[in-house]
Amino acid sequence: MSVDIISPMTSERRQDSVLGDQVKPSCTSGYEGGETFFIYGEGLVRGAARSVSYGQRETGPGDPSVQKVGGGRKKTVSFSSMPSEKKVSSAADCLAFMQGGCELKKIRPNSRVYCRFYTLDPDLSCLRWEPSKKDGDRARLDVSSIREVRTGKSTETFLHNGPLSEHLAEEAAFSIIHGDEYQSLDLVALSADVANIWVTGLRYLLAHPSVIGGAGGGGGGVGVLSEGGGLSVEGSLGSKMRSEWLAAEFAQVDEDGYGIVSEDVAVATICKLCPGIKEAKVRLRFKEIQRSKEKLTSHVTREEFQEAFCELCTRPDVYFLLVQLSKDRECLDPQDLRLFLETEQGLSLATTEGCWELLRRYEPSAQGRERGLLGLDGFARYLQSPECQLLDPEHLGVCQDMNLPLSHYYVSTSYRSYLLDDQVHGRADLGGLMKALQTGCRCLELGVTDGPEGEPLLGVDYGPDIPRHHHHHHHHHHHHAPVTIRSALEVVNKYAFLTSQYPLLVYLCQRCSPAQQRTMAQHLKKVFGSRLYTPEALPVSLGGRATTLPSPEQLKGRILLVGKKLPPEQDGSDGEVSEEDEEIGGGGPLAGRRMTIPGEEELGVVLVVPPPSQPRKLRLHKELSDLVAIARTGSRSFYAQRASHKQGQQQSPPSSPSSPSTPMPPELPYWTLCSLGEGEAGRLTSESPEDLVMFTKRTLTRVRPSSVRLDSSNPNPQGYWKGGVQLVALNQQTPGAMLDLHRGRFSQNGGCGYVLRPAVMRDEVSYFSAHTQGCVPGVPPQTLRIKVISAHNLPKPQGSGAKGEVIDPYVVLELHGVPADCAEQRTRTAAQNQDDPLFDETFEFQVNMPELALLRFVVLDDDYIGDDFIGQYSVAFECLQPGYRNVPLLGLAGDPLPHTSLFVHVAVTNRRGGGKAQRRGLSVRRVGRRGREYVTLRHTGIKVVDESFKPASAPLKEATDLREDAQSTTASFKEQCGLPTVAKLKQCIQSLATRLQSPEGTMGASMVLKEGYPCLEALVNLSEPTRKLLAAYDTMIAAQKQLIENADAVQERIAQVQREGMDFHEDLSRHGEKEGLKGRKLSKAVESFTWNITVLKGQSDLLRGAKMDSLDALRQLALACEACGFTSSSSSTNSSSSAFSAAELHYSSHPLSVRRSSTHGNGRI
Repeated sequence: MSVDIISPMTSERRQDSVLGDQVKPSCTSGYEGGETFFIYGEGLVRGAARSVSYGQRETGPGDPSVQKVGGGRKKTVSFSSMPSEKKVSSAADCLAFMQGGCELKKIRPNSRVYCRFYTLDPDLSCLRWEPSKKDGDRARLDVSSIREVRTGKSTETFLHNGPLSEHLAEEAAFSIIHGDEYQSLDLVALSADVANIWVTGLRYLLAHPSVIGGAGGGGGGVGVLSEGGGLSVEGSLGSKMRSEWLAAEFAQVDEDGYGIVSEDVAVATICKLCPGIKEAKVRLRFKEIQRSKEKLTSHVTREEFQEAFCELCTRPDVYFLLVQLSKDRECLDPQDLRLFLETEQGLSLATTEGCWELLRRYEPSAQGRERGLLGLDGFARYLQSPECQLLDPEHLGVCQDMNLPLSHYYVSTSYRSYLLDDQVHGRADLGGLMKALQTGCRCLELGVTDGPEGEPLLGVDYGPDIPRHHHHHHHHHHHHAPVTIRSALEVVNKYAFLTSQYPLLVYLCQRCSPAQQRTMAQHLKKVFGSRLYTPEALPVSLGGRATTLPSPEQLKGRILLVGKKLPPEQDGSDGEVSEEDEEIGGGGPLAGRRMTIPGEEELGVVLVVPPPSQPRKLRLHKELSDLVAIARTGSRSFYAQRASHKQGQQQSPPSSPSSPSTPMPPELPYWTLCSLGEGEAGRLTSESPEDLVMFTKRTLTRVRPSSVRLDSSNPNPQGYWKGGVQLVALNQQTPGAMLDLHRGRFSQNGGCGYVLRPAVMRDEVSYFSAHTQGCVPGVPPQTLRIKVISAHNLPKPQGSGAKGEVIDPYVVLELHGVPADCAEQRTRTAAQNQDDPLFDETFEFQVNMPELALLRFVVLDDDYIGDDFIGQYSVAFECLQPGYRNVPLLGLAGDPLPHTSLFVHVAVTNRRGGGKAQRRGLSVRRVGRRGREYVTLRHTGIKVVDESFKPASAPLKEATDLREDAQSTTASFKEQCGLPTVAKLKQCIQSLATRLQSPEGTMGASMVLKEGYPCLEALVNLSEPTRKLLAAYDTMIAAQKQLIENADAVQERIAQVQREGMDFHEDLSRHGEKEGLKGRKLSKAVESFTWNITVLKGQSDLLRGAKMDSLDALRQLALACEACGFTSSSSSTNSSSSAFSAAELHYSSHPLSVRRSSTHGNGRI
C-alpha cells in the first residue's frame, strides 16, 4: 500500500511506502483550508505493530522464523546520502537548524496527521508553524510556556491513537508539554536525527531561560547574533573543558611552542586520542581544511587541530544522550552519572564513590578529573569500555550452580577438530585440538586407526570394510607426516584445563586391533596419569542401573573417557561389543561404510537399508575398556528407556534404520552416553520431543553432523539444544552462523564449556515441547526492545578490495530459540555512510523461552550483487545487560574486530496481556469485563487426580490478579508521568517532582508512611493533571500492598495442591488403569498431569518473583522520594529508612535474587 503525502510547502507529491502485513490501514487524505491531514479508519491492524516510513525507514515484513539474511529483499542502488548525516556537536548547531526550520508532522487525537513547517524565531522566543487556519500570531508557541519535552510516544495522543500510533516511528516522535494544564504538542520528525536536534535544542532553551529573547543582544549574552547573522551560543562547561583538554594535548606535541605542528604529528595525535579512527580519514580532513583556507603549507594550527578533532571524533548519538542527562551542561557530575547508572543501566546499587572512580578512570581532561566531571569524550570512552558491553559481566566468570549432575548441562563439543579442510581430504593436525581446548571445548572426539610399527594414529575412521591401504593412502597422499595418538594425547593433556577447570570428555572412536588398543590404553594411563577418571565400582540402584551422574564440580580437573565398554561379567583379555552407533546414524552398520546417506531434512528422502541379521561386532581389549568412564551407546538405549516408561502399553520402536527390530539392550550398571546422527536426532526432536527431553534428564546425549557434510559444514545446534541434547558436536574449524550460535551459547558462565539447561529440562516432573508455538507453562514470557543506534569503525568486508572505501552497511537482528521466538528484523541501509553509520531504529521481540533464546547481530554491506559479511556478535538472552551498551563485533573466524562495535539500547520487560500465541500456549480463558486471561489446569480423566487439582482454581486466579494489578497500575503510573513502560520508578518520581516543585523550590506534596508504605499527600491545591498523577501513584501503592500482603498465603495454597498432586506421581499409571485408560488415553492423562504440575510450580514461582519486584519497587520509591525532597520532616526520613531495611534484607536474601540480578542488571559500582 502507498500513502500520498502532499507537502504543504510545495506542490510535489511523494510516495511513502507503508510496509508490513497484508492487512493495511485504510487511509483517506484531503486538503481543507490549507491543511493536509490523514484519517485512519477503524480495524487498521490485526497483527504485530509495524513502522510507517516517510522516506527514511524501510522495515520488511515480519516473519515467524529466521530467514536467510537478506532473502526476499529488493536490491536498490542509491547515489545520494541522507541529509541528516551532518554531525551535530553543540547546542548552537541544534538551534541554528531549528531557526532554519524543517517539516514535522503534527499528530492530533482524532487520528489526523498534519504536515507543518516549524521554525524557531531568531530571538529564540517562540516556535511558529505554517500553513495554518490560525493567523500568524496564533500559530505559535512561546518557549517560556514549555514545561518539558518528552521523547517517544509517551503522551495520551500517541498512546490512545491506536493503529496510527503503531505506524509511527518511536525514535522520531517527541512531544512538547506546555501551559498550566500540561497540554501536549505531539510531533513526528522525518528521522530520529531531526527529532534529536529539536529535543536537544528545546531542552537547552528550558535549561538556559536567559537566552530566550536575547539573540538580539540581550538576555545576558548567552545567545547572540554573530556578525554574519548566525547564532553564537556561549560555550557550556563541558565544551570549555574539552577545549582546554585539546589545547593541552596540542601543547604536548608542539615542542617549539609556536602554535603549529606538522600534519603527521597532528594526525598521529588524533589517532592516539580517538582509537580506531582511520588515518586516511584524518589526513583527508586536514587537506580539506588547508584547501578551504588556500594554505600553501601542510602545518596544522591549534584551532585547526581542535576543529578536525571535534568534527571527526564527536559522536552525535553520544552527544544527544549526554545533553539529555546533563541538563545541557555537556558534562556529568557524580550524581548525574549515578542517576544514569540506576535508571538506564540497571545498576540499582550504584554508589557515589563508584561514580567518582569511573570519572577518574575515563575522563581524559585533568580539569574534569579534579572537579569530578565527565565530559563528552570521557562519556564516550565509558560507553565503549568493557563495563558497558552487552554481555553481563557476571558471566565473565562461572556464575551458575555447578553441583548438579552432568546431564543437566549443555557441554561445548567439537567434532573432529583435528582435521583441516574437509572430511575426505583433510589431514590430521594438532593445532585444531589446541584451538578447540583454548576456546573452552569440553568434549573432544579422537578418531584412532591402526598405524605402522604398532603405534595407533590420529585420523578418520572409515569403517572395517575399507581396505587397510585406503587408510594409509589417506594419511600419506599429501606427504604430511602422520600424527600418533600419543602426541595427540600429550597436546590434550597440556591444554585440557588452561581455559576451564571443569571435566573434559574425550570421545574415543577407534577401530584398532586389540594389540594397538592395548598400546593406546597404556598411552592414556601414562599421559593423563591421575587426571584420568576411572571409576572402579559405581553405586548401582535397585533396578540395576548406575545412579545419577556426578557434577562438574565433583569432576574438576578430571578427564573422562567416552567409548565402547565390555559387560561387567566379561572374562578374558578382550571381548566383542556392538558397533550399533558408529558413524552412520541410528541402527546397525551398513555395508560399504564409505557410502554417504543423506538425512531426510537435506534431500527430502530417506534411504532405507535392511538391517543385517546379526549386529556387527568389534573386538575390544579389556584394558582399554576398563579406562572408559562413560559407555557409548546408540539409539537403542533411547527406545529402551522410552518403552520402560510406557507402562501398561504394548509399544516398541518402529522397525527402521533408526530403530532396528533387534532385542533391546538391558539396563547397564554404568554411566552411558547416547550417540545420535544428525538426521535421526532431527526426527526425534520432531516426532518425539517430549520423550527426548525426558530421556536427556538422566542420560547424556550427543549429536554428530551428518555424514553427507563432507565439506565440514555444521547443522543448526539450536534445533537440538531445544530438544534437550547436551552435546551437539560441531566442526569448530568451519566458521559460519552455526558456529557463531555455539560461541554465543557458551560465552556465558565464564566460558567454562558448561551451561545449565533450562529448569523445565531438569525438573523431575515438567512439561516442555521443543516445538511449542506459545508460552511455556511456568516460564514468564519477556519482551525484548532493542534500539540499534549506531555502528563505529566498520571495516571493509574481507575480499572486497575492488569496491572502494565506501560501504553501505545495515544490521540484521536474529532471535533464535523455540519456534514461537524465532524472528529476524533489519535496519535500513545507511547508504554512502562509510564506517560510522547512524541507524536509530527500535525493534521488539517476544521471548517465550528466555533460557533457550540467542540473539545474533549481523552487519552486512548492502550490494546489488550480494551482501558481504562485515561482522557479527551472538549472545544468550539471559546474558543481556539493560541500558546503553556496546556490542563488540567479531570477524568471520570469531576474532574480535579492533575498535569495531555497535551501539544499542536494550530493555527487557515482562510481557503483560495476551496475544494469540499466549492464549494457545497456556490454555487460558478470557474472563470478565477487562478481558483478563487466567491459566487453567487440564483434565486428566483420572477422577481422584482431577479432584486433587480442583482447589487450585481460586488461588491461581488470585495470583494472576495480584500480579496483573501490580503490573498494570505501575504501567499506568509511568504512562501518567509521560514515560515508557521500561522507565525506572526513580525517573517517574523525578518527573513528578518537577510538576510539584514551586518556583521557590518547595514541594507541593510530602511522603508519609502509612502502615509502612510510602504515600504522597498534597500540601497545596494542584492542577487536574497533577491530581490525576498523584491518584495513579496511590493506586499503584495500593496494588503493591495487596500483592505483598497476600502473596505468601496464595502461594502456599498453590504449593499445597502441587504437593497433593505429586502424591499420585509414582502410581499414576495404576490409577489410570483403574479408570480404564490405556494406550493413547493413558499417555494423554500423563501429559496433562505433567502440564498441571508444571503450571502450578511456575505460577508459584511467578508470584514469589512478583512479590520480590514489589518490595524492590517500594524501596526504589522511598529512596527516590527522599532524594527528590518529598519528605516532610527528618522523622519521616528516619522512619522510611527503618521501614525499608527489612524489605531490602528480604530481597537480598531471597534465593531468586542472584539469578534475577543477573537478568535485570542489578549490580554495584
